[in-house]
Amino acid sequence: MKKNLLSLCLSLALTVGAPLVANADTPANVSVAPAISTATLQSLPWQPLVPPVSQDVKLDNVSPQINQGDIQGAIAAYTLPADRGSLEVTLSSISKNNSIYAPSVLVLDEHLRPAAYYPSSYFPYQPPGAMSSDRLEGTLKLTPALGQKQIYLLVYTTRQDLAKTTQLTNPAKAYAAGVGNAAPDIPDPIASHSTSGTIKLKVTAEQGSGNIMIGMLQPAPAATPVVVGSTAAVAAAPTPAPAPAKPAEPMLNDTETYFNNGIKQAVKAGDIDKALKLMNEAEKLGSTTARKTFIGSVKGKG
Repeated sequence: MKKNLLSLCLSLALTVGAPLVANADTPANVSVAPAISTATLQSLPWQPLVPPVSQDVKLDNVSPQINQGDIQGAIAAYTLPADRGSLEVTLSSISKNNSIYAPSVLVLDEHLRPAAYYPSSYFPYQPPGAMSSDRLEGTLKLTPALGQKQIYLLVYTTRQDLAKTTQLTNPAKAYAAGVGNAAPDIPDPIASHSTSGTIKLKVTAEQGSGNIMIGMLQPAPAATPVVVGSTAAVAAAPTPAPAPAKPAEPMLNDTETYFNNGIKQAVKAGDIDKALKLMNEAEKLGSTTARKTFIGSVKGKG
């Protein structure tokens, strides 16, 4: 048993010691997202997406619309399952006829409360490739918290983005770069931003933790803040699952300290999912302090 425990500790040590990998661009504070009334959100035709899935969507004047506050024009509204682990969502907006839809994304928890906001700056321009067109593109990594059935993803554009443009790469320059030739001295086209366009979503489910935790660990009243942030920052202390039955043998002091330090490091790094897993594993091995350490660490970060 001691040999197995040592192997477990070594494995966990490699995991805890690894740096948290975040997106190159982090989402904005959800408080700066354009306000949308609850009635509007509830009235939208939310379309379920079950990963793995890839979907092309044409946004035009017959698509669902929101013309409220800063939001203007066609939108796309999706529900994503909250029981598939972490989700990776790649959103691409395709340029056509020197026009492009500049997307922003609002992620909401099961209770339709805003939990993460990705403004259009999160979706930078990508030049055309051998199998791809000019596009605005970004990837979201989301971890639905336990106890939810689904989360929501709303794609829209804003009045501010409609006043902007995107400089594209001239196709001749893209071709020259692809074959290794010098780029010709010709101007690049400018794409105007539009209330319509074509977007592509690719959604996959992952076993590893995503960067953004959406929702509470247990269903909560609407007034309770949600857990949200570029490193799963905690706005309110989540409620851990009930403690498992304690094994007959108590945990050794050194092992107890090891797990408690790992929990503290994970919470400090914003990886609540990892901290929960460490707490659960420690309690299975006989820890009597891991739960207290987890709750204290989360409350101290809130």
